[in-house]
Amino acid sequence: MALVPMRLLLDHAAENDYGIPAFNVNNLEQILAIMDAANETDSPVILQASRGARSYAGENFLRHLILAAVETYPHIPVAMHQDHGNSPATCYSAIRNGFTSVMMDGSLQEDAKTPSSFDYNVSVTAEVVKVAHSVGASVEGELGCLGSLETGMGEAEDGHGFEGKLDHSQLLTDPDEAVEFVERTQVDALAVAIGTSHGAYKFTRKPTGEILAISRIEEIHAKLPNTHLVMHGSSSVPQEWLEMINQYGGQIRETYGVPVEEIQKGIKSGVRKVNIDTDNRLAITAAIREAAAKDPSNFDPRHFMKPSMKYMKQVCADRYQQFWTAGNASKIKQISLDEFAAKYAKGELSAKTTVAV
Repeated sequence: MALVPMRLLLDHAAENDYGIPAFNVNNLEQILAIMDAANETDSPVILQASRGARSYAGENFLRHLILAAVETYPHIPVAMHQDHGNSPATCYSAIRNGFTSVMMDGSLQEDAKTPSSFDYNVSVTAEVVKVAHSVGASVEGELGCLGSLETGMGEAEDGHGFEGKLDHSQLLTDPDEAVEFVERTQVDALAVAIGTSHGAYKFTRKPTGEILAISRIEEIHAKLPNTHLVMHGSSSVPQEWLEMINQYGGQIRETYGVPVEEIQKGIKSGVRKVNIDTDNRLAITAAIREAAAKDPSNFDPRHFMKPSMKYMKQVCADRYQQFWTAGNASKIKQISLDEFAAKYAKGELSAKTTVAV
């Protein structure tokens, strides 16, 4: 089976009360680790690539690596997702290159740095939705800016994100605005701002309610019970990887991520897609540093990459289990983009924003 629309996976997750980790990929080893973990746990897969990843790996290489994953594991439903598209053009180029889902991040302007207006966000996101749905591809939007409730600062990683002080209201998605946004754009999924950020340095202490607003997810879900919510910046930053990195010469300062139990609360309140990147980066870095330190004369790249896949696979398998994704791949009937395009055209997948009384 070919790649499937992300909406197919999110709908199944909603119907069966689980979340799906969306893992960022840049190379062969990451894709192998994710797919091996998915195969062993019978989990559906979201492979996502940032603009930076597409530039790093090259469009053709990245596309064929993911197609190879689908060919190797035809029983695993896989969605290929563009992460943080900065403009409609970026999203369209992703669709042309085989992506079955795109994120139009209109929370920032096209420079991917300047916070935008609500109307701008609605306009560019709705434009992408119209085009993507015509060919069966899914669309994720974002409302609110990723950043720290602890410091009030925005964040930037991989060339994306606002750097500087943000108003508190920009750091938390407004539930009423979320309803209007979904109604006007018809997105398949909505990324919300709750105080999380990209990278390893999310919190200087274990997060509590004043710096990680899981309660805001509950408020949004109450008003949009039929909308698939997305948590960005949701790596948990396992302390064992930090300790191993520093043990073998690294210099990662004290930092904390989003606890798995908090993500699980989000899943219980409508979160269906959970973005994970930093945890895998930490696992890979720990493996490479350990391998280099234990055998400093070795110069075979496979000596470093094999343990990096092993450690990353462990992270992925853990998340599939912790988000209740495991055991669901074989239950999903794979449907093509063409079939989804017909469903969109008939209005069968229109966003339902009214709350049943």
